[in-house]
Amino acid sequence: MKVQFPCNLWVFSALALGMVAQGVGQSNDGKVAIHVTPKQAYMWVDGRALSEASKHHSLALSAGDHKIEFANYGYTPETRNVTIVAGKTQSLDVTLQPVSGNVSGPFGAMTIEHADRDAVLLNGKTPGYFVGHGDEFNNDWLWKQELVVPPGTYQVTVQSEDKDVWSGSVEVAANKRVVIDVPKGVRKTVDWPRGSKLTSIPRFTVGTASATVAVAKPTAQLSTTVAQVNCGDSSQLKWTTTDAPGVQISNVGSVAASGDQSVQPKQNTTYELTATGPGGTATSTATVSVNSEIQANLQLAPGEVHYRKIGDKVVQDDSSALSWSASNASNVAIDQFGTVDANGNRPLQITPKRTTPGKVDETVTYTLTATNGCGGSQTRTAALHITGTIENPELVLSRSVYFPTNRPRNLKSDAALLPSEQDALKTLAESFKAYLTAVPDAQLVLGGHADKRGPASYNQALSERRAELAKRFLVEQGIPEANLETKAYGKTDNLTVDQVKQLLEQNSNLGAEERQKALATIQTLVLANNRRVDISLSKTGQESAKLYPFNSPDYAALVNRGKPLESARVVNASQKEKMKN
Repeated sequence: MKVQFPCNLWVFSALALGMVAQGVGQSNDGKVAIHVTPKQAYMWVDGRALSEASKHHSLALSAGDHKIEFANYGYTPETRNVTIVAGKTQSLDVTLQPVSGNVSGPFGAMTIEHADRDAVLLNGKTPGYFVGHGDEFNNDWLWKQELVVPPGTYQVTVQSEDKDVWSGSVEVAANKRVVIDVPKGVRKTVDWPRGSKLTSIPRFTVGTASATVAVAKPTAQLSTTVAQVNCGDSSQLKWTTTDAPGVQISNVGSVAASGDQSVQPKQNTTYELTATGPGGTATSTATVSVNSEIQANLQLAPGEVHYRKIGDKVVQDDSSALSWSASNASNVAIDQFGTVDANGNRPLQITPKRTTPGKVDETVTYTLTATNGCGGSQTRTAALHITGTIENPELVLSRSVYFPTNRPRNLKSDAALLPSEQDALKTLAESFKAYLTAVPDAQLVLGGHADKRGPASYNQALSERRAELAKRFLVEQGIPEANLETKAYGKTDNLTVDQVKQLLEQNSNLGAEERQKALATIQTLVLANNRRVDISLSKTGQESAKLYPFNSPDYAALVNRGKPLESARVVNASQKEKMKN
């Protein structure tokens, strides 16, 4: 048993820890003189336990950087980093700061025999677990030298320098005293009545031939700033501990005694704070719930579009747009586009898969897939319906247009174009406008004809007026004038009797009896068939059918032979009579 006094002491060690083989006094060694308070503080050099500071006189270390640690229970441990210079001695003045406050019960006690000045550590082997020297805990007689601890199970380690003299598990009950005989181990457990009388005692007290070290049980408190987060969002862990040199948080690792740290869990996670010290272990938990559910939306506006293509030209191509949103997602992709932003919209290029002429009736499905790093997944689809046609350019020329005898007399004479012939031209105009969308440079040639009666000059002018009248009417129906060309043939290239008879035979609109009646007036029909405007397509040579409108309401006016001469008057000696057909 030794009396301990909390006074200052200059201590010198003759041990060059970790560098013994080099020998004291060699040119590459230096020295450090240590002045430490309290003198009972234990020293560690470069992570290896050395001894109580009062045991040595000087400390020789190899040149270079070294870490020296000091610990005494009831004081805050201190660490010093020193740089040793060969052949030089430097001083190190260290004062440990006492930890204020008392330790509350319940209590148990340990008596450690035959440990002398060896270091006693509880629940760990680093300086923070040091509680005192063996001879501070070896007496429970009149003078009390005792280690007071909270009830619990302890891993006790007794070290001489950096070697374990004894290590074992010791269970201490409330108001019981466990006697440990080093190096044999636990010798006995006895009643400790004094423990029931203790409610709160100082961490460290020392007197004449007496010392009491009261070890505090660690405390731990863990909380989180946000208890529920979306995937990818963060929460902040905050914690405090006391009397715990070893502090860990599950899923985080070792941490400082107190602090805060951002966490970003991928699933519901319970974080456990474990504070381990000489007085045992304390824990605290905090849970962060993770919302992994993804809210996703995918829409088309409109959901149906129309498509029309004639030849190589698309003449109708309705537009649609795809819009989407995905919340709580870290990766969003649309199958046709690849990776996209979480929110967006995109106009769609409408192109059906069908490329050959025919009906278009297709559905294009867009699929959005949204995922996050927390296992959340969501899929949304939107279907675009495409209807329409793909057509070859085709112009329906229908039939030629026919005129009454001697009409028109001038270009202002709209009456010369009878209703049935206007209808024929309207049908042509609609077909040609559609054709122009595919073949915009197409041209219709309007060829005017007159029957054989009358002078050639008059018939030439009459056929010109007929072609021009048909052209003017088509322009009124919306046909660009640039796509129309007129020609006048007069009475040249008249249809013969045989040709007209052949046309009658080919006319499916006539029955046998009607055909016989028509043949009976063949000469009149020859004249009527030659009062016309033929229509042809310049690019292809396609021509209108010479199909006389026998069944039209205007048939009588068209077929009437009329008078070959409107009037006979001499304008001047050189002017010919104007003959009207």
